[in-house]
Amino acid sequence: MAVKIRLARLGCKNRAFYRIVAADSHTPRDGKHLQVLGFYDPLAAKGDARRLGLNVDHVKYWLSVGAQPTDTVRGILMRAGLITPPPMVVMGQKKGPSNDTSNPENLIT
Repeated sequence: MAVKIRLARLGCKNRAFYRIVAADSHTPRDGKHLQVLGFYDPLAAKGDARRLGLNVDHVKYWLSVGAQPTDTVRGILMRAGLITPPPMVVMGQKKGPSNDTSNPENLIT
């Protein structure tokens, strides 16, 4: 059984409210879930304590046994500090080929 940590929608029309749940990946979005891990209210103010609530112990448990968070929940967990963000890829500068002849790697024979 593949377990996902995902959002289950609650609330009225135009007033969405989400529960963060651990559920089997084959069940419907609002269907049966294994455990409620927290809540997320996207309409609450950014600094409001009612915007996000997580049971940290349960989230860490489900992550340790292999549950995969969805992309949206992954972002929420990264902002909460429960998972580390992916490493940043440093790109080189966008410039053409170098005309430096002192470096033998740049010479074309």
